[in-house]
Amino acid sequence: MTIRYDLEALMMVPGLSGHEERVAAALRARLDGLGISYRTDRLGNLIATLEGDDSRPSVMLFTHMDQLGFVVRKVEADGFIRVERLGGVPERALASQAVILCTAEGDVPAVIANKAHHATSPDEKYTVVRAPELLIDAGFESAYEARAAGVMIGTPVVYKPHVQRLGTHRVAGTSVDDRAGCAVLLAVAEALQTTQNRPTVHLVFSVQEEFNLRGAVVAAQELKPDIAIQIDLMLATDTPDMADRGEMVLGGGPGMSLYSFHGRGTLNGVIPHPSMVALMERAAAQATIPLQRSAQVGVLTDLSYVQLIGDGVASIDVGFPMRYSHSSLEVCDLRDLEALAQLLSAAIPAIGADFPLNRDLQ
Repeated sequence: MTIRYDLEALMMVPGLSGHEERVAAALRARLDGLGISYRTDRLGNLIATLEGDDSRPSVMLFTHMDQLGFVVRKVEADGFIRVERLGGVPERALASQAVILCTAEGDVPAVIANKAHHATSPDEKYTVVRAPELLIDAGFESAYEARAAGVMIGTPVVYKPHVQRLGTHRVAGTSVDDRAGCAVLLAVAEALQTTQNRPTVHLVFSVQEEFNLRGAVVAAQELKPDIAIQIDLMLATDTPDMADRGEMVLGGGPGMSLYSFHGRGTLNGVIPHPSMVALMERAAAQATIPLQRSAQVGVLTDLSYVQLIGDGVASIDVGFPMRYSHSSLEVCDLRDLEALAQLLSAAIPAIGADFPLNRDLQ
């Protein structure tokens, strides 16, 4: 199967953070097809271990399978629905979006209401409606009708799944973050499965990343890896509104993060282990893969907490350029995903028994 096939298939599967069961089922089916065994933990992480040379440092290669969205907070008497955001949903991109309510009875299509333009006052036309004030219209005429359809407090809500091809190589749609990472991880799993002379690799599709970075930490506590490599988006900076933020270009190849710092609600981030930076640079050079670099404030991944497990984990964030993060239509380039899979498939087997895990051994 190709990365395009896996990406587009996974983008169409709803999986709000904390409700990833359908995404996990799709991933399990793919692992079954590859003949790779797996297990899950109590939080829902999907873990596959490829046993290797025990004299080499063990590797946890991971990405998250959940997506951001909303949770129903109240069903109004007239059938309109109020929600709370789950994850970093941008309020300015919400009005008039198509969504689905994921109930036990099935997915219910709906739209986020947007006040009629003809009835808005001049000041309203330039005001973003805040999330607590949003109304979701699913066509119900009463609370009774909504509840009969399975909609209740706690029901997950996500952007309506959508895939759109842009040109020859690019894909737009929902949950590119981080179904693209899942597609890359599947490609790496297939490559490493038949690779001789490599370390033990734990492949982890983690849960609840969008909900304060929960799942991967639980997996790391069990696996106790020596090395952790996170696959996630890298902020593309090749649009006019992002040009001053860096040099990350869509279609320019995979990227690695040299510095991330959230700075909003948490003081966490990642300064990668120098051995991991050198590993990625060597692998990229030997495989003639262009490797882009990122340093960003406002970015936070699971790796921020995984790196602190046990005695510390030699860590790095790698990823793919992506435009329009956390919107209903994110954009990536398939060439970057394919090159990222090639990079990781080359880098991981190069981790030898003498790989320097301590920073003072550089």
